Parts: sequence; structure tokens; C-alpha cells
Amino acid sequence: MNAHPLARRLLAEFLGSALLAALVIGSGIAAQTLSPTDIGLQLLENAAATAAGLFAIILMFGPISGGHFNPVVSLADASFKGISWRDALAYTPAQIAGCALGAITANGMFALAAVSISTHHRASSAHLFSEVIATTGLLLVIFSLARTRRLNLAPAAVGAYIGAAYFFTSSASFANPAISVGRMFSDTFAGIAPASVPGFVVAQLVGCGCAIFLVKLLYPDVTPEEAAEIVLPHHEQQASADGALGQPVGS
Repeated sequence: MNAHPLARRLLAEFLGSALLAALVIGSGIAAQTLSPTDIGLQLLENAAATAAGLFAIILMFGPISGGHFNPVVSLADASFKGISWRDALAYTPAQIAGCALGAITANGMFALAAVSISTHHRASSAHLFSEVIATTGLLLVIFSLARTRRLNLAPAAVGAYIGAAYFFTSSASFANPAISVGRMFSDTFAGIAPASVPGFVVAQLVGCGCAIFLVKLLYPDVTPEEAAEIVLPHHEQQASADGALGQPVGS
């Protein structure tokens, strides 16, 4: 199985996470500007942009790193031996740093202060329960597609799930510790107060644990080879590309 070098995968995770945060926060700022008196419409605009943009970002960087952009995805993948724990732990700071940069970038694109700490408190018991459900559901989508060999549908399925979860969860479905940290740095529609972040991260990690348990029950035969291809296949494609170029695998 031929993987890209770790440095290249970390760069893809960093850039993908930065674009994801810029997308979520930037579309939230735009929605707030375009529909200042209609919160429901703001949420719809934010969700639609996130769903479509996430689809594109996974297609863009997925062939290199798998398109995780989310520490719980990387941790779940490591638990099924799709990537090593060393790589999963390396992915996490790249994802967090990328999301922080994306938040700053979004602020700059709308002529706001580069860093504005959010005052949007979200950590009610309903929000935290929602994050457990949202994170569990996201991982079930990803691993069910891996087990049934339908990973070509993952970009669309993940985007659709997150877009829908904006509405069926009270927390608007962060489902991602890295984006939870990044969204602290923008006091706008999509922001989250720093005091709410620890609770969100714990809830997301609980959701990750629930998902791992459920995947093992529902799909007990998930193999490391299948797990290695989430969210988007990124091993065979590289081997095929190298072969097409007449280069040795791993060159």
C-alpha cells in the first residue's frame, strides 16, 4: 500500500482545514450581512455553503491525505489501523492550526479584525448532546461507506450530512474539535466562545468513542486496508499515477 509522504499529507490537512474554517466562518459572515434580520435564512445560507464547499475541499485534498480535516476522523481511523497513531497525532495539530488560520483569513476577507474572540456561548446540555450525536453520525457515514466500498460517494455524503446536521442538531453540528478551536477566533455568526470549546471537544470525543463502538457492531469486518482509504481513497490512486508515469512506486 503506497501512501504519500507524511509531510505532504500534513500540508494537505493544514490547507484543507484552513479552507474549511474560512468557508464555514466566511459564509456565516456573508449570511449575517445579506440576511441581517432572518436567523433561519442565515443558517440556511451557512449550511448550504458549508455542504457544497466541503464536497469540493475533500475532492481537492482527499487524494493526498484522505481529506480528514478533523481530529476525531483521524483518531477513529487510527483505531481501525487505517493510519498509525503517530500519523493521527501528527494530523491533529495541523488540522487545528489550519482551522485557526482559516478563521483569521475569513475575518480579513470581510475587513474585520484579524482575531476577534467569540462571545457566542453554546455549551448547554442540549448543545453538548447534539455534538455527541453529530460526531457519531459523521463517523458512521464515513466508515459505512468504507466498509461497503462506496468511498467515491464520500465527498457528497459527508457534505450532505453536515449540511443536514446544521438543522437537525441544536449545536449546528461542529462535529470537529479543530473547527471548534478555530471558530473561537471570530466573533461572528459561526463563532463559539472559548469557555464553550472544552465541552464541545469532550462531547465530540465521546461521539468518536460511540461511533467506533457502533462501527465494530455494525461492520465487524472493517479491515485496515478499508480504513486506510477514508475519507477519500488516497493510496491506490498514487500507485496508479506513479505507474502511469513509469516511476517506481514510492518514488
